[in-house]
Amino acid sequence: MPRSPRRQALRATPSAPANANSPQPTNRSAAAVLGRVRRPGGGRKALTVLNPGLLRALEELLECGTRGHPESALLWTCKSTARLALELSGRSHPVSARTVASLLKSAGYSLQSNAKTKEGSSHPDRNAQFEYIGRRVLEFQRRGQPAVSVDTKKKELVGEFKNAGREWRPKGEPVEVNVHDFPEPGMGKAIPYGIYDLATNEGWVSVGIDHDTARFAVASIRRWWKAMGSRRFPKATELLITADGGGSNGSRNRLWKVALQELADELGLRLVICHFPPGTSKWNKIEHRLFSFITNNWRGRPLTTYQVIVNLIASTTTREGLVVKAAIDTKRYETGEKITDEQMAGLNITPARFHGEWNYTIRPRSV
Repeated sequence: MPRSPRRQALRATPSAPANANSPQPTNRSAAAVLGRVRRPGGGRKALTVLNPGLLRALEELLECGTRGHPESALLWTCKSTARLALELSGRSHPVSARTVASLLKSAGYSLQSNAKTKEGSSHPDRNAQFEYIGRRVLEFQRRGQPAVSVDTKKKELVGEFKNAGREWRPKGEPVEVNVHDFPEPGMGKAIPYGIYDLATNEGWVSVGIDHDTARFAVASIRRWWKAMGSRRFPKATELLITADGGGSNGSRNRLWKVALQELADELGLRLVICHFPPGTSKWNKIEHRLFSFITNNWRGRPLTTYQVIVNLIASTTTREGLVVKAAIDTKRYETGEKITDEQMAGLNITPARFHGEWNYTIRPRSV
């Protein structure tokens, strides 16, 4: 049986290395030494060579579905490789989905997910406000006074609904949940409002069942103080609260300030409020020091009842020693409550010299 050319080339390979002084081999002998059977430049031609119009046709299909910044070298498309291959074949350019993927990669495309990076227009004093908040937090901590970060976590449907993430379970036995995401009668949504102590790495979460209003936000701060804050800071005379610029604790929310004045009167504490600039909520410490760990702790688990939600929040821990307590707030909070100019005039509030609309102090009113 005749030997194949490749086996003949392999048998022709010398067993000992060539002498450095020996004449250099020709192209044919070099190919034999390397075990090659094709001449340089031989083999199947690339599809882009055999079909010069292929790349142009692919570019035309991508023009209407391409995403990305026009000056960026990295682009992406919302069409699948299988769909692109099918459309190219319909244009007399038969090609496989795998080849389309190779062409896209060589052209600078890649598979990408959405990225939350757009913050809107940036305020000129954004960084200055960040620095101001940082100085105030350090100042309070040096004096042994409490400083907290507050915010409302994303609302969650209560019931047998799919929850993002995965957890370890016996193979083939996933937790069965509803195929829809419509609220179930009598269940509603859970509204977690959190308070994170910046010095002690401790958090409190009130799980509301009604509406996310300013009174609910301040009621959550009150519950944190009575359950955790007053025990940790028994000699406190003031409290620093860092909050987002919008929502139930927004800097323009009149009800928020009225409710804080009532809290200051009740607790006898001077409340110092610092708001983050518009569009910078992700910089709020509570987002990545408390809420992110709660989300990771209950991943893949249906939030079937309010008590389950409270238990999962309270069981959240980290290697750095995060401690979290939680409770259900069953109170109903009225929406659309109007605050009059007379009520605002009765506040014992002092705006700071630097951006008084973001930074202000509310002192207890004399009885």
